[in-house]
Amino acid sequence: MTTQSSAIASDQQTYINQLSQYDGKEVTLKGWVYNLRSSGKILFPQLRDGTGIVQCVVLKNSIAPETWEALKALGQESSVVIRGKVRADSRAPGGYEIDVTGAEVLQQVHDYPITPKEHGTEFLMDHRHLWLRSRRQHAVLKVRHTVVQAVRNFLDQDGFTLADSPIFTPAACEGTTTLFEVEYFEGEKAYLTQSGQLYNEATAAAFGKAYCFGPTFRAEKSKTRRHLTEFWMVEPEMAYAHLEDVMLLAERMLGYIAGRVLEDRKEELKVLERDTSKLEAIVPPFPRVHYDDAVKMLQEGFDKGVLESRFEWGGDFGAPDETYISGQFEKPVMVHHYPAVVKAFYMARDPEREELALGVDVLAPEGYGEVIGGGERATSLEFLKEQIALHQLPQEAFEWYLDLRRYGSIPHAGFGMGIERCTAWMSGIEHIRETIPFPRMLYRIRP
Repeated sequence: MTTQSSAIASDQQTYINQLSQYDGKEVTLKGWVYNLRSSGKILFPQLRDGTGIVQCVVLKNSIAPETWEALKALGQESSVVIRGKVRADSRAPGGYEIDVTGAEVLQQVHDYPITPKEHGTEFLMDHRHLWLRSRRQHAVLKVRHTVVQAVRNFLDQDGFTLADSPIFTPAACEGTTTLFEVEYFEGEKAYLTQSGQLYNEATAAAFGKAYCFGPTFRAEKSKTRRHLTEFWMVEPEMAYAHLEDVMLLAERMLGYIAGRVLEDRKEELKVLERDTSKLEAIVPPFPRVHYDDAVKMLQEGFDKGVLESRFEWGGDFGAPDETYISGQFEKPVMVHHYPAVVKAFYMARDPEREELALGVDVLAPEGYGEVIGGGERATSLEFLKEQIALHQLPQEAFEWYLDLRRYGSIPHAGFGMGIERCTAWMSGIEHIRETIPFPRMLYRIRP
């Protein structure tokens, strides 16, 4: 329903986050009704436009009667163009209100599915395409945007070259049990990538420092709050680097990300009620704990009755184990030198203890678990051939990877960081499914 000519709709748009530049001036806002209340001859529609929310004030005697009636009938998420004068008001969210002088309703909406009442998780996930408009979800995805931006800025400024890896791969990287097989390439099996790791080693040998950044896929039959079937991962790789270089890079990058989120997402962190002191603590250096010592911590936790089961040396940490270990520190903690049997086949071994891999996991506090995993890569051609055979992987699929050890093999190292886990941690939210616009999980492929 249109209440005035399209002249208003064609006016140049001002965005809500720019209102401070237009105090006392007339502007045109284009957006959706977030809420509407009335007080006799005054309407108070709240308008959102993707950059913020502003309260508008409509006096009945200041606009045309048909415009008043149209605005009065608007439901949540009705699309509308508002013209009005910007007025500073310290009591208003954002510090400004709009005194409305004209409006054009593009669509009247009624019975919007998501209301202020309590909705179940399944209902909200089924309506994810609409749930994204809520303040909380909007805030989380704005934090995600800043995390992604910070990652790219940090690596670009640190001399890394973006060299993205393929999504279709001929072989497993992290383990054959979590692969999505794709029937397409004639006469040859293909899989959706679990990681760009192996290809990163090739680009690092070409550029010195390289990273890939894209979607990855894991076919784990997991339903925990930490897992997604499809997620985004950034993976930097460095030539002539060792485990120590990985740990230094990881803590610097996380510190940079936290700093950018604190600086650029103040309003969103308020919406999320995030305890920002937790983010302010993400400053290098991070504590470092050898796997042996981490096992002792867990065993002591069991002896104290804090943990339900006794952890034995040689296993990989589960969520309760990671939560307990990270709970002993105010900052993220780096656990290094895991048993080789729980790490990928390409991980280098500790020359002093062959049973240990030169790997590290960065465990975030507050129960968010592993946010970074990486380490030093094996450089020996013969060792990698043995590992490929031991893991029952087809050597022909890895011949190109083995070439990297035939022609100019060097010490090199890197890591991977899941964007969604990092975003959940920065936002202080419980479930990873809210950190990606349209999550894919074990039992969810829609919307």
